[in-house]
Amino acid sequence: MTTPKVETELMDRIRPGLVTLVTENAKRLTGLQYCDLRMAIKEEKGAVAENGSEKASSDDYTFDFGVRVISGGRTRAPGYFGQVLGSSDVGRIEQVVWSGIQEAHRRARANARLKSAAKRRFGALGESLTNSELAPVAIAQDTVPASYTMDPRTVALGDVMKMALESCKAAQVSNQVVYSAASASTFMLRELFCSSEGADIDQTFAQTEGFCIVVCQSQYGNLEIYDFSGHQRGWELLTDGYDNGTITLPDWVTFCGQLGSDGVEVANAPPLKPPDKEVVVVTDPHFNTLLVHEVVGHPSEADRALKYETSYAGRSWFYKNADDNQIGKQIASPLISAFSDPTMEGFGSFKYDHDGTPARRAYQIRGGNFEEFLNNRQTAAILGVPPNGSSRATEANLVPLIRMTNTAFAPGQSDPAAILADVDDGYYVQGHRVPSIAESRENFRITAVKVYEVKNGQLGQLYRDGGITSDSRDYFMRIDAVGSDFRLYPIPNCGKGQPMQAKRMSNGGPTMRGVARLTGPGT
Repeated sequence: MTTPKVETELMDRIRPGLVTLVTENAKRLTGLQYCDLRMAIKEEKGAVAENGSEKASSDDYTFDFGVRVISGGRTRAPGYFGQVLGSSDVGRIEQVVWSGIQEAHRRARANARLKSAAKRRFGALGESLTNSELAPVAIAQDTVPASYTMDPRTVALGDVMKMALESCKAAQVSNQVVYSAASASTFMLRELFCSSEGADIDQTFAQTEGFCIVVCQSQYGNLEIYDFSGHQRGWELLTDGYDNGTITLPDWVTFCGQLGSDGVEVANAPPLKPPDKEVVVVTDPHFNTLLVHEVVGHPSEADRALKYETSYAGRSWFYKNADDNQIGKQIASPLISAFSDPTMEGFGSFKYDHDGTPARRAYQIRGGNFEEFLNNRQTAAILGVPPNGSSRATEANLVPLIRMTNTAFAPGQSDPAAILADVDDGYYVQGHRVPSIAESRENFRITAVKVYEVKNGQLGQLYRDGGITSDSRDYFMRIDAVGSDFRLYPIPNCGKGQPMQAKRMSNGGPTMRGVARLTGPGT
């Protein structure tokens, strides 16, 4: 690891003053119950190549902060303030932040007055408004370093452009590839979190990622295929790849070459004509990555379950209301467990979330029973449960949302080869492409990269444009085999919120066997 640069030295210099603003000055504001401050500096390089030519590159940094204040009398409410900082703010950071705290305080008090008025006006409905309590957490003072071999800040922009260009060319494996694009980026992110409760947390992250897309042409029409690489590591992730047994990522040029080859292979396969009945399906870890993300991860986020997202993103099949929900009930085969775990290695790893809550593994499903929603301190207080560290924002100036982290189906005991060998007549579904999910995620349709016919335990004809569809509960309840081949894959673009926030995480799981209907083009 290298010595931090000037921007990081700036953070070291201003950190004590920021802590004082939050732990001492803010407490003197009228009616203030709580205040926290998040500040971040990100230094990033990126490049894009298209059809074998350079397209764009960037070398930039962002510097921003966000404040939350909870204030009021008998009725309390939060107020937020966020700001992107510029070079003119560097010499007066404490003044700018203090102005932000004061503005968040004014907003909190205004919100508290409006909430109090709504309680009086709407009777029993008004009484359902919560008082913005925060569930207790262990208050930490900690410094968490980044993990890397090659510091993203020392990588030459020309090397980033070269990587994007070479990987884009590598994807052009034949003249059937009529379009290709590849990007490469690497950054260092340092985040400070301090609160009026005494939290003082300094976390730094190195993250490197790549994206590649190809369009392949064949007698069956065009086929678009894309995939990602990414991890909380330095530039070495793209130059050398990474493999810890669970996360397996080849170097970026090799990755893109394989994606191009897969695209040509699948483009030349005939479109799937799905049977008119349910069939046995074996799904690989990469397909289950999108399945767990969409059908378990999102509906287990407590803000969605509590209807905060209903108007623009939907509800949750796990939670209709306080009296009608799936907590403690069986929703899957006893072979199925699923969890979110920011403490394990992955693209969504951290030691503390943006509430300052220590990270821990949260089981959404354990032994087939629904166990726990992902929460922040406020929704944990509403539900009367301990916080599990799932509050995160894409940028410091944005309001943190409840987000899944490294979310996956847990591994089972079965040999994945044996799972497939036991299928007399069925299909093997490999890789994910496009999801189509119901409003409450109670049913799904997800297309796959490859669908193989299986006869007597052997892979047969490869098909394109296929996938599976099912009721979520029915599908999970009929899982009869779970493999030991646990894998995690990076998801760099999970969108949520208004305005939209894209967040990074890892998803995955093992091979699984169940029953579903197949889908094909036009079905």
